[in-house]
Formats: sequence, C-alpha cells, structure tokens
Amino acid sequence: MLSEEDVKNLLSLEEIISAVESAFRMKGLGHAQMPPKQYLFMKKYNGDLRTMPAYLEETDAVAVKVVNSHPENQKHGLPTVMATIILVDPRTGAPEAIMGGTWITALRTGAAGAIAAKYLANPNPKTVGIVGAGTQARTQLMGLELVFETIEEVRVWDLNEKAAVKYAKEMESKYNQEFVYSVKSVRNAVQGADIIVTATPSREPLVSAEWVDEGAHINCVGADAPGKQELDPAILTKSKIVVDDWSQSCHGGEINVPLAKGIIDKSDVWGDICEIVAGLKQGRTSQDEITVFTSTGLAIQDAAAAKIAYQKALKQKIGEQVDILNI
Repeated sequence: MLSEEDVKNLLSLEEIISAVESAFRMKGLGHAQMPPKQYLFMKKYNGDLRTMPAYLEETDAVAVKVVNSHPENQKHGLPTVMATIILVDPRTGAPEAIMGGTWITALRTGAAGAIAAKYLANPNPKTVGIVGAGTQARTQLMGLELVFETIEEVRVWDLNEKAAVKYAKEMESKYNQEFVYSVKSVRNAVQGADIIVTATPSREPLVSAEWVDEGAHINCVGADAPGKQELDPAILTKSKIVVDDWSQSCHGGEINVPLAKGIIDKSDVWGDICEIVAGLKQGRTSQDEITVFTSTGLAIQDAAAAKIAYQKALKQKIGEQVDILNI
C-alpha cells in the first residue's frame, strides 16, 4: 500500500516524462492494450467517476485507475481530482500494489503536455499563457520548464483572481525568479503566447480565435469529459489537431462539442500523439501552423507511472505490506 505521500516521495516529473513518452510509443506501435475510459455521472453532485485499465506489454505494467472529477470539491476541503490505482501482476492477475493516484494523475498529465509541446510547439518558446491556476497549471509549467530552457514569461488567468495571484507567487518562489504574472483576463494571458495551456472545467469557450497567433501551440487539458470545452471552435478549424486517443477525445476531449455540432469531423484531426512519438506521423511541419493537443488522459500513462512507483518502493522499502488475498 502506497499513500499519496509515499508516491510524492518516490516519483519525479523527469522520470514520468520519460515513462509516458515510452508508453505513447508503445501504444503507437500497437504494443499496449487500453479500452476507452468508462464514466459514471453523479449529476446531482456535479461530479463523475471514471475507470481506466491498461496493459503495457513491453514493460508488463498492468493497472486500473479509479478517478473522479468534482469541480465543487473545494467546498469540502478536497481536491477536484482524486484517484486510486491498482497495479496487477500480469503473470497471475494478483494485485501487486494499491496506491494513491492523485499525484500520479497530476504528474502524468503534466508529462503529456510537455511531450506534446516537444513535438508540436515551435522551438525556443519564450512566452506561455495559462488559463486556470489549479494543479495542472503547476505540473504543466513544470513539464514545459523541463523540456524548454527558453521560457521568459508566463501569464496566468483564473476565474478566482486570488488563485492566480497565489500561483504567480508560488512559481516565483519555486523557480527563484520573477517571470510568472497574474493577469485580469483570458485575452491578456494568451494573446501573443508561444504556448497556451487551458486547464479549467469550463463548458463554454474561454479562448477566442482572434487572440491566438500563427505558430502558437495549445495544450488543452481541462476538457476531459462530454460537454466540456475551453477553445473557440474557430481555433480548431484553422489548426493541426492532435489527440491523445481518438475514441476518448471524440466523446470527452476539446473536440467533443465541435464534433457533435458538425463544426469539424474526424478528417480534421491530424492524428494522435502516440503515432507522432512512434514516428508514424510528423508533428509540427511549419513555423506558422497553429497546433492543438487535446489531452483526455490515458490509462497507459497511469500504468507506466504506477510501475515505476512500485519498483522504487520495493527497492527503498517504502509503503506498508498488506496481505489482501490472505492466502
């Protein structure tokens, strides 16, 4: 059994970026099994619950994650997203570990954004615009800082202005320099940015097409369930769209609403990030194109991270041994 604190002590974003990139490659080459995530909707509580199984065949990582999204959880003193991961021995089906998956979810999503930007953003980005000042604003920036050494300015907006101010101060302390600024509008955050990150639970477009410059790359992280969207659909009609997984993205990613309305169709989607990492498709092909990565979160990312946490926990003797099977 590994608590959230155990997991935080075991994992670094650097190793998760490497593991997730490898998992993307495996899926792109057909060496992974991952059915689409399943949803339960608790509409009276404005929340949902998802189950996410995956098997990475090359590394023998088998895991199932149960994860929620409850945007009103701050009222209860709880995170919006919480998760539990069960890691299973593929040889026998016996459980190897049960671990907190909330931090893994945050890390592996930040890792996916960093990998997408590596393949899809223009080289040497200087300005990042972030919409939403929650957990993903933190791990997305952490990932971008690991991939790029050229970032000079980060502008962040949040519906809660205090959250944006707090985020800017926190990042200033973390990186020991003043380069993160809270702004009073989404436009101020994203206009002129080389990389844009959207990380809110919005069900209405927040980013207007007229604010996005040629050559920009956008990581869409918040739209991960049916009905959610953060971008003006006009952005998608003039962009190279890359999903993480078609079957998930068409139902719950940034493209789900424009698809349902007939604004775009499947032919408008360039491909998925797994194909690009595996070398089956190109990423960015011109300096001026706008690229959009729609991240719904893949179970293979969780399996890859959970396997690392388990292996390191055994070596470092971290966690609590529990005989669940009682054999």
